Amino acid sequence: MTTTATDRKTTELLRVHPENGRYFANRTGNTVYLTGSHTWANLQELKANEEEPDFDYVAHLDWLKGYGHNFTRLWAWEQTAWTPNSEPKVLFQPHPHPRTGPGNALDGLPKFDLSQDNDAYYERMRERVLLARDRGLYVMVMLFQGFSTNPKNKKGPPVPGAPWIGHPFNKQNNINGLDGDPNGDGHGRLVHTLEIPDVLAVQERYVRKVIDTVNDLDNVLYEIANESHGSSTEWQYHMIKHIRRHEARKAMQHPVVMTFQWDGIDCGKNANLFASPADAISLGGEGGTEWKDRLMNDPPATDGSKVHLLDTDHFFGVGGDRKWVWKSFCRGYNPIFMDPNGPQPGNGAELPNPNNADEGLETARTAMGHTLQLAQRVKLAAMTPQNELCSTGYCLANSNADTPEYVVYAPDGGPFTVDLTAVSGTMQAEWFDVAKGKTAGTEELTGGAKQEVQAPFDGDAVLYVKHSN
Repeated sequence: MTTTATDRKTTELLRVHPENGRYFANRTGNTVYLTGSHTWANLQELKANEEEPDFDYVAHLDWLKGYGHNFTRLWAWEQTAWTPNSEPKVLFQPHPHPRTGPGNALDGLPKFDLSQDNDAYYERMRERVLLARDRGLYVMVMLFQGFSTNPKNKKGPPVPGAPWIGHPFNKQNNINGLDGDPNGDGHGRLVHTLEIPDVLAVQERYVRKVIDTVNDLDNVLYEIANESHGSSTEWQYHMIKHIRRHEARKAMQHPVVMTFQWDGIDCGKNANLFASPADAISLGGEGGTEWKDRLMNDPPATDGSKVHLLDTDHFFGVGGDRKWVWKSFCRGYNPIFMDPNGPQPGNGAELPNPNNADEGLETARTAMGHTLQLAQRVKLAAMTPQNELCSTGYCLANSNADTPEYVVYAPDGGPFTVDLTAVSGTMQAEWFDVAKGKTAGTEELTGGAKQEVQAPFDGDAVLYVKHSN
């Protein structure tokens, strides 16, 4: 197993794989496994004050490339200032609509004209998708932001720092008379529903403009919203269909993703994601701690009904390590990672964050690159999670007698069994030392029975088994 980070400069338009719905396929029919880091300030600037330097996006992409990633998530923020989890004023810029006035919004700057486009926003989006493409990275373009419409986990009137104060759809922040809070509860939850036709019309126009901006680029996926509330389901379904209608007139049709709904008050169900018309979904920790604990420690095997982008953002927040990445890979997921390497929303004066070198997070970044290298070696389209084939419970396998391949992860090391009953002849087994990130031995195994094996090193291990050539 090679350990050199690959630089795949070519990206091709994705579609759900016709033979294995856990993954995407590109134009040439190759299976595409997506994995990589994303951070909060990679589209708009997040600053505690105007004097802070801009986020170095190019350096960040090169940093991702160094880990061998092929995916990132481009964050969008709807509010101009403030966050749900911090009273200090945090600035978000630029925005899709120009600030023309007359009059000032609640953040002290000119009000928005929601009937016009801010070309600088869309030019920045296109440029950043292109820069990612040059480095072989697919980009999931986020369209809406749940942390922009309400204070999350807080009831009652807005508190200092509530993001609705800075939202363009707050009637005090635009010159168009648009009111995203017609019930007067001081929050913008209704903005992510179908209840306000004038708001929906502006949102639909914005979505069309995003599509017009990046439709000709092949490395694009669309995400409807990051952690909008549970009552947003029909609105998100509507937006998925709206994207499909508009892209049907275009040269390319890109995958659409629906991700976990969270509010703290009005949370969605993962069942809403499975039932959606989206091509791919990202599960979260709904239902108290049960789902959250499962996704963090022992992700359930995927069934192939959707592509799963398993994002640490929706259950760890910031967290995860190499064991989580390898477990997720062997259960049929495309693991992605909420990375604190960059400015973080809600930290006030401590907003700029240096390269986070936490040991567990660093192992996750590295492991994503390693799983991608292996995914590009195996015939991934033929492989499914088959936990019963190994005593560790983590096995991605094609047990077809003609073209067998097994990827087994042993999170605790030590001896374990692999069931090779379905195949015959001599099998080549390759050991990968996960901690050191390198191949650490090979051996031959005999098919037709269960085999007990043990890595020639201590710690967690990956065993890759295939027919001898």
